[in-house]
Amino acid sequence: MTQSFSEDQEPRIIAEPLEDDPMTGELDLDDRRALRRVAGLSTELTDVTEVEYRALRLERVVLVGVWTEGTAEQAENSLRELALLAETAGSQVLDALTQRRARPDAATYIGSGKAEELRDVVISTGADTVICDGELAPSQLRHLEQTVQVKVIDRTALILDIFAQHAKSREGKAQVELAQLDYLLPRLRGWGGNLSRQVGGRAAGGVGIGGRGPGETKIELDRRRIRTRMAKLRRRINEMGKSRVAKRGERRRHEVPAVAIAGYTNAGKSSLLNRLTGAGVLVENALFATLDPTVRRAETASGRAYTLADTVGFVRHLPHQLVEAFRSTLEEVTDAGLILHVVDGSDADPESQLDAVREVLREIGAGDIPEIVVINKADVADDLAIARLRRREPHSVVVSAHTGFGIDDLRVAIEADLPGLERELRVLLPYERGDLVAQIHERGEIISEEHLADGTAVHARVPADLGGQLERYEDLAPAT
Repeated sequence: MTQSFSEDQEPRIIAEPLEDDPMTGELDLDDRRALRRVAGLSTELTDVTEVEYRALRLERVVLVGVWTEGTAEQAENSLRELALLAETAGSQVLDALTQRRARPDAATYIGSGKAEELRDVVISTGADTVICDGELAPSQLRHLEQTVQVKVIDRTALILDIFAQHAKSREGKAQVELAQLDYLLPRLRGWGGNLSRQVGGRAAGGVGIGGRGPGETKIELDRRRIRTRMAKLRRRINEMGKSRVAKRGERRRHEVPAVAIAGYTNAGKSSLLNRLTGAGVLVENALFATLDPTVRRAETASGRAYTLADTVGFVRHLPHQLVEAFRSTLEEVTDAGLILHVVDGSDADPESQLDAVREVLREIGAGDIPEIVVINKADVADDLAIARLRRREPHSVVVSAHTGFGIDDLRVAIEADLPGLERELRVLLPYERGDLVAQIHERGEIISEEHLADGTAVHARVPADLGGQLERYEDLAPAT
C-alpha cells in the first residue's frame, strides 16, 4: 500500500491563533516560530555513515512503516501521525510507504525487496531522509542506510528531535539531552578509521615512546564521555526537581487538592488550562507544543481552591528514554488526586489515543488515580464520534476549550470528584469563631449556609482534620 504526497506540495500550514488572543502565550509563540528551520541550510557531515555525529536535518523526507497488527485504517492513522511529527520537526513529506508483514525484517526492517523499492522512491522524489515508523535496532538502521544511501532515522529519534527543538526551561533541556544520550549510547558504531583509531597500542604505529599499550578506541572514549555526561545530567535533574517536590509538599500540608491535565499530544490540554484558569500559556496547533509543566491555582464554583497542572503530551510508542528522563516532571500526574484525561474528539481514532495515554499512566504508576475523560474540540468533532466516545467512557464531559462550550459542566464534574473531603457535617458556629467559617470556605465545600441569632449554621463537606475541629459544634446545629 502506498500513500503519496505531491512532490511540489507545500508543507502543512499550521493554524495560527489570532495575534490579540490572550489565551495563546504570544511571546512564547513568537520564540517558537523564530527557531523554525530554514529549508536548504545544513551543517551536517556529508558522510552518511557517521549518522550519530550529525545534527538531524529533516527537510525532504519519505516515510515508511511496517504494519504487523491491527487494521489497515490503524496503520494509515499511524503513518498519518508520523507525517504530522515530521512536519512539526520542520520537514516536507514527499511520499509514504507501508508494508504488511508478520514482524519487521531483522536486517533492514522492511525487507530487501521493499528496501530497493524505497531506494527508487528516494531517487525519484529527491528526498534526503527516510523516517521509519518504529524504533529500529542499530543494525537495522545501518543496513537500511546502506541500501537507500540517505540518512535513515526512526520514530524515536524524530520525537527526541522535536523535544530538543521545543525544550525551553533548564530542566526541560536537561531531560531531553539525557533522553538523547540514552538513545545514542547503544547506537555509536565504529565505522571508518576515524572511529576505530586507538589512543595508544601497537596499532598506533608512529606514536612512539609512551604511546604503546592496549589503548582506547575513539568509540570507547565517546561511550565513556556519554556515560559521564548522563550521570551529571541525572544529578542536575534531581537537584532541579527538589523545588517542585517542596512546592508539592507545601500544597499537601495545606491540603490543597491537585488536579493534573494529561492526554495525547495536541489534544488541547494547554487550551483547557487557559480556559479554566486564564494562565496564558503557549498554545500551538502542533505536536508536543508543551514540554514544561505549568501549575496554576483554580477554584470551584463554591470557592474551594485546587491546583491544575498542565503536563507533557503522550503519543503512541512514546520512547522509553523520554518517560525515564521526564519522570520527575510526570510526578505532577502521579501525585495528583484527580486526572483530567483530555482526548481529541475530532481525531480519526480517539479510542487509540485513550489507550496509549493510559498505557503511559500505568507505566509511571498513575493508572489507579481517578480520572474524568474530557472530550475536547466538540466544535469540530463529529456528533456520532462523540456519542461513541460517551458510550465507551460514561464518566466523561464534552467540551470545546476553543469556544468555551461545556466548561461549566467540567467545573461541576471537577468539584464533585475533588478528593480530600471525607467529612460531611452540620454545625452552628458562634460568631466569634469566624476563623472556622473562613477555613470551611477555603478548604471545604459549602452545601448551605445561614446566619442565625446564635451563630452561623453551616452544612459542608470538609477534610478530616478540619472535621475534628468542628465536631464540638455539631450538637448545636439546628435540626433539619
